[in-house]
Amino acid sequence: MNAMQVIVRSRRAEAEGICSFELVHPEGQALPAFTAGAHIDVHVAPGLVRQYSLCNHPATVDHYRIAVLREAASRGGSAGMHEQVQVGQALTISAPRNHFGLVPGARRSLLLAGGIGITPLWAMAQALHSAGESFDLHYCGRAAARMAFVHDMAQAPFAAQVQVHADDGPEAQRFDADAVLAHPEAGTHLYVCGPAGFMNHVLDTARRHGWPEAQLHREFFAGTATALASDGSFGVRLANSGQTFQIPAGKSVIEVLVAEGIDVPYSCESGVCGTCLTRVLEGVPEHRDTFLTEAERAANDQFTPCCSRALTPLLVLEL
Repeated sequence: MNAMQVIVRSRRAEAEGICSFELVHPEGQALPAFTAGAHIDVHVAPGLVRQYSLCNHPATVDHYRIAVLREAASRGGSAGMHEQVQVGQALTISAPRNHFGLVPGARRSLLLAGGIGITPLWAMAQALHSAGESFDLHYCGRAAARMAFVHDMAQAPFAAQVQVHADDGPEAQRFDADAVLAHPEAGTHLYVCGPAGFMNHVLDTARRHGWPEAQLHREFFAGTATALASDGSFGVRLANSGQTFQIPAGKSVIEVLVAEGIDVPYSCESGVCGTCLTRVLEGVPEHRDTFLTEAERAANDQFTPCCSRALTPLLVLEL
């Protein structure tokens, strides 16, 4: 994953429950370039890797900035960042990767953020402004006190293109998806990031108003995969070695393969990041991720073994 060491230069409380961290090269060198929408893997603790979007301007070369929401039901990632990571500490991160990039040459970009989903879209807004591109940013949250970067937005040279919608604010400023998405236009691209409920509401509304799928771009920040009582077992065969393993109900493919000593890269374990994406040579997967597009799912030639399962008795994997 092109791991590198960085130092935490600063940390700042951005809002209730949200802390940002500036990461720099230990020797003050420039960090690898990134594009708006990119994220990095952060090794929060041994064996604990989490993905965080870069929210600073992509033209920045001396630091990366990430913002982390302290999750109430944290499995260790956000709690570790908030409680353990301090100024001056060394962290291992990956080089930036981008599965949520801006479409070149778009006539207009519409950025819709829910909660901590603002992080990649804030980088997009800065990049679009610098490039002289047409865009609007809508930032939605349950409570104004829990919304990051609001002060930065008010001071930005493109403040007029930003609208903040807080559920606990006056009725007039509440987000109205129907009003915002009522008139799709050729060349306008929609980017949405945030909790699954918010994103599904935005995407369903856009589709109802006739937005083409090619103009809809999304990045989930939390997995929606859940284990079902009806889950059955199935087999996986590794094409390279011919080994076959049975995947019982209640265990993921990743869990079984790692326990057997098979080296499979993985990170989020919830179908969000795409780190474990694996080629399927035979069989039909049951997709439970939020990483693949609908077209990629329909092809059934790859799946996320951290959470997805099988619709056929056997999957043959390119491992």
